[in-house]
Order: sequence, then structure tokens, then C-alpha cells
Amino acid sequence: MSTPPADLLAIEAYYDAVPRPVGTTEEVGPFTLFLAGPGTGWQFYARPRLGLEEDVTADDVRRVLARQAELGLPRAVEWVDEVTPSLLPAVREAVTGEHELELCPLLVLPDGTSLADESGRTRVLGPDDPDLPLVVGAVSAGFGEREDVAAQDVGKRPELIRDGLLVMVGAYDASGVVAGGGSASPRGDIAELMGIAVLGRARRQGLGAATTAALVAACRAAGVTTTFMSAGSDEATSVYERLGFARRGTACILGVPD
Repeated sequence: MSTPPADLLAIEAYYDAVPRPVGTTEEVGPFTLFLAGPGTGWQFYARPRLGLEEDVTADDVRRVLARQAELGLPRAVEWVDEVTPSLLPAVREAVTGEHELELCPLLVLPDGTSLADESGRTRVLGPDDPDLPLVVGAVSAGFGEREDVAAQDVGKRPELIRDGLLVMVGAYDASGVVAGGGSASPRGDIAELMGIAVLGRARRQGLGAATTAALVAACRAAGVTTTFMSAGSDEATSVYERLGFARRGTACILGVPD
């Protein structure tokens, strides 16, 4: 197996590091199965074991999905295609029934690219910020194409923010009401931008770009030099490419319904 580019190997190492502060792991063949701790409010997935050199087979995929089912967990596998190229054909051979397989562009912000939040309508949230539950609710509503925003349980987010493992940004409409937001999870000098969403009524006002810029600025202030994201649609890819992000690989996400 040829050696993947160094930046994608670094991103794979980052993916391995992100869940560890809030969960445990179990090795299942060539996979690391991440198990979320109680009270996180999240569910994790299996990923190819860090530093894996052998090819993954269809039987390996069946085995890790069976273990997730045995534990009562969602059957989910995530990986970077260019780092583990044998996994995609193995998945396609192993999973022939109903399933979701997303191939998302992996976008990296090149060094030196400047993003500016000139809106004045975003704010980095502290661990005890009263808006934190509303921002979590607004992001959920934005992705769910709902206009109603209800405060949601923040789970372990305050603890992660306090420990420097999570950045949360709130976005506000012209009247100062929470209208969206986003997050990032710094680990060393790398951070992934995640869950950036704006309510329908507040779109096309630059809030998504402003939230992205605020997240990047906060991560850079914390010592991050590489920020990246996986785009879930062609439209999102185009938006982030216009901001300066460049396509570097493919993030693969498999979900098998119960």
C-alpha cells in the first residue's frame, strides 16, 4: 500500500484523537471502535486503526458492524479514502442491503489564507455562556430546516470548552437573536470545523461565512495551524471553496440502519 500524503495522515491522526477525551476504545480487527462516555450526548463510530498497513477486507467490515450491533450502538464507520483505499471496496462488498454511504470532499484551509468576520454578529462562547443551549438548538434547527429554536442539552460541551478541546461560536440575526452557529475541536495544531448551520430566515446574510471566520480565528489564537472540514453537499463545497478552502481528499461515512 502506497504511503498517503503527510497532511492526510495528520488528519487521520487527528480523527483518532478527537473522541478519546470523552470515551473509550476497543480494537476490532483492523478497526478502532470508539465508545462514547455517559452524558456526552454523542454517538461515535469505528475507524481504521491508526497506522494500519494491511488491506481491510469485507469480513473485517462485517465483524466490526456486528460488534457495534452487539453493543447496541449505531453501525457506523468513518475513514479517509486516500489513507485507507482498501476500505471503500470492502464496504461495498460487505454491505449490500439498506445503508447510507456518503463521500464528502475533505477541504483544508491553506496556510496564510485570511478570513475576516466583518459582520459583528458572531461570538465565541465560553463554557458558562447562557446562549450555549440556544446555539446548540439553533444549529440543530438549521440542519433540520426548522425555524423554531429551543434550548438543548449542552452535554459535555462546557467541560470541553473549558479544557480547550472545543470552540463554539454563536451567530446572531440583525436583532441580536441567536440564528445559528458552529463548532471546532482543536487537537494540537489541527482543528476540524463542524456543524456550521444558520436558520433559513437568516441565510444569505453572510452568517455562515462569518461563523467560519470566527471559528478559524479562535482556533488560530489557540495555536492551530491547520483547519479543515468535510462538506456534505456540492453547494456547501462551493461555498467553502469560495472562502479559500481547497479539496485535499475524501471523507467517507457509512451508516447502516438497525
